[in-house]
Amino acid sequence: MNTPTPVDFPLPGLRMHALEAGPADGPLVLLLHGFPELSESWRDVMPPLARAGFHVVAPDLRGYGGTDRPRGGYDVDTLAEDVARLAHHLQPDRPAHVVGHDWGGAIAYHLAATKPQAVDRLVVINAPHLAVFARRIWLPPQLWRSWYIFFFLLPWLPEHVLSAHGGQRVSRWIRAALSDRSRVSEDRLDPYARNMARPDAARAALAYYREAMKGAVTSRRRRRQLRDYPRIRAPFLLIWGEDDGALGRELTQGLEPYFESPPTVRFLPGVGHFVPLEAPGQVASLVLGHLGRAEPDASPGGGGAPTK
Repeated sequence: MNTPTPVDFPLPGLRMHALEAGPADGPLVLLLHGFPELSESWRDVMPPLARAGFHVVAPDLRGYGGTDRPRGGYDVDTLAEDVARLAHHLQPDRPAHVVGHDWGGAIAYHLAATKPQAVDRLVVINAPHLAVFARRIWLPPQLWRSWYIFFFLLPWLPEHVLSAHGGQRVSRWIRAALSDRSRVSEDRLDPYARNMARPDAARAALAYYREAMKGAVTSRRRRRQLRDYPRIRAPFLLIWGEDDGALGRELTQGLEPYFESPPTVRFLPGVGHFVPLEAPGQVASLVLGHLGRAEPDASPGGGGAPTK
C-alpha cells in the first residue's frame, strides 16, 4: 500500500479528507500542505516514506479540497487542534512525526510549540517560524515580498480573483513560483485550480491569512504571545528552496531561541517555493534522514544537491 489512496477521517466537528500510504501500524508521519495547495502536493513524497515503513497521511487542511469548510475555525490554534485530533485518531498511543510546507509549516510550528506531547520529530519546508516572521515581515525586503498577504485582507476582491476563470490564476501562480517549470506538468496543477474555482473554498483559504493578521499591529496580547512563544522540544529540520520569491532566506536565521535543541537547516539550490511539488525526491530523502531511516531506493523529482 505504498501508492497514496484517498480516505476520509471523521474527527470531532470536522470530516477530514486525506491521502494515505504505508502500513497502518507504522510510525505516523503527517504531511501538511500550504496555500493554495492540497494533499495532492505530497503524492510523490509519500511512496518513499511508505516503503520505509511509515504510515503516511497527507490531509486536506480545514477548508481545502474534500475536507469540510466551516465558516470559522481558521485561527492557528484551531488549525493545530485539527492536526492534533487527526494524529490522536490515527495513533493515540504515541506522538506523530509532522512535516509542514508553507501554511502547513506554520501550523506544524504552532502544534509542536503548544502541544509538545503530540509531535515526535518536526520538519518544516519554506515556512518561517511564526515569531521570526512577525518580527521580519515589517522590514522592507520581506514587506515587499509579502504584498499578496495585504491584498488577501481586502473584502470580496481576493475571492473573486482566486475563483475566476475556473481558478486558472492559481495554477499559473504556482507555476510562476517554480524554479524549473519542466519539473511539474500542467495536469499536476489542475486540482488546485478546480478547488479554488469554488468561491467558498477560496474564502476558506483566505481566512487563514485574515485570522493571522488580526491584531498583528495593534494587539499587545498578540505581540506578547509571539515574544514569549514556547520553545519547541522536538528535533527540528528546516528545508528551504533557495529560489523562493515570497520568503527571503533571512527568515531561516535567528531560530535558535525558539528550540530546545539546535535546529538543522538544509538549503535546496535551484528549487522554488513549492518544494514538495518541485523536488519531492529530495524532500523524501531529507525527511527520512531526519526520522532516522535509510534514504529511499528511487526518488522522483529534481533540484540541486542539499547544502547546509
